Amino acid sequence: MTVPALWRLSLVRHAQAEIARAEQSDWDRELEPRGRRDAMEMGRRLARQGAPPQRILASPAARTLQTARILAGELGLEDGLIQPHEGLYLASAPRMLDIARALGGEARHLMIVGHNPGISEFADQLSGEHDIDDLPPCAICILHFELRRWSELEWANGVQVQRDHP
Repeated sequence: MTVPALWRLSLVRHAQAEIARAEQSDWDRELEPRGRRDAMEMGRRLARQGAPPQRILASPAARTLQTARILAGELGLEDGLIQPHEGLYLASAPRMLDIARALGGEARHLMIVGHNPGISEFADQLSGEHDIDDLPPCAICILHFELRRWSELEWANGVQVQRDHP
C-alpha cells in the first residue's frame, strides 16, 4: 500500500492581457508588455524556490499559453511540458478539479494556468487553510496535498498555502 505524500499544485492566473480590439476574439488576446514582464518575474521567483512542475496544463487561449511558455522558459523547462486543454478556457472550479484529477498523471508538482474567476475560485475551494480572494493577473497560488495520485484531489484539503503576485 502506498503512503500518501505531499504533492504540489501551482495555480496561475494568466498575466495582464491586452484589451480586445473590435475585430479580435477573446481567445486571441495576447499579453501586453507589462504582462510579459510580470510573467518573467514570477517565473524567476518560482525558479528560486526549486522543484519546478513536471506537468503544466494550460488553457489554449493566447494569453494563457504565452504566460505558461514564459514561466516554463524562466524555469528552464521545455515547451513540450505544456499541455493545452480546451476545457480550461474560462473553466469553472469544478471543471478544473475534474481536469486536474484526470490529467495530473504522475506529476508530483502540477501547474495549471487559467482564467478568472475560475482559477481564483478553484484555489479558494481547494485551500483548507485560508480564504483566497480574487487572484490578480499573473498571481500564483501554491497548495500542497497528501495524495497518492491526482484522482484523490478533494476540496478544502490544500495545506501550506502560498500566494505571490507581481
